[in-house]
Amino acid sequence: MSTSVATPPAATPTTSRLGQLRALLRATHPRQAVAVALVVGVLVALMGRPPREWLVSAAAVLVVQLALGLVDDLVDVTEDTQTQAAGKPLASGAVPRGNATYALAVLLLLAVPLSLQNGIVAGSVLLGTFVVGVVHDRWLHRTPLSFVGWALTFAMLTAFVSYGGWGREADGSAPVTAFAVLAAVLGVLVHLLVALPDLVTDNRGTVRHLPLRIALRTGAPRLFAVTVVLTLLVLGAMVWTALTAGIAR
Repeated sequence: MSTSVATPPAATPTTSRLGQLRALLRATHPRQAVAVALVVGVLVALMGRPPREWLVSAAAVLVVQLALGLVDDLVDVTEDTQTQAAGKPLASGAVPRGNATYALAVLLLLAVPLSLQNGIVAGSVLLGTFVVGVVHDRWLHRTPLSFVGWALTFAMLTAFVSYGGWGREADGSAPVTAFAVLAAVLGVLVHLLVALPDLVTDNRGTVRHLPLRIALRTGAPRLFAVTVVLTLLVLGAMVWTALTAGIAR
């Protein structure tokens, strides 16, 4: 009497193709990207520029921000795996690293023409925020200097808005200094707010960024309350500056 050994069934993907697309979208940090793009579009509208410029400026910022979201998860994949960070598709294996790299290349190919459609100067500034973001993710965001990338990016976005126009020959003007400084401060505050939900996970790993260092001294609830109040004050100051001095010189 012979016995047969059952062959185990072939492994099936843990995630469907549609599920992988959704996971890839999560890896781009879409809510943050959409929020930044909408704010930029509103600022362009407040300058009295036509609707086509609202759309192309918002679209350019959206694509750059989505690319930066992928960079963030690609750089942190080892750390996220070790700390078992939640909501990280690359660390969980839901998205293969190669797929994320390919998507990043596609986003960058879209980002260049969309950015330059706002003008050479404005487009260069926006693409510069991608470089700042990469430097931030690679070298700064685990350190007390984690606020630098956020401050620079938000200030540079005001320059993108003020210099922008329609077509590569568009030539605007520099942003109002007070508005750019307030935007930089807002960037630091947004950094604190965005980091708060992940402080416990970050504390398990090698991350020792500014929000974590402050929270370890003050407590997360107090840091949240103070940051919200300061954010509202800065937003109010930005609105006042835009109404009185304008956004561009």
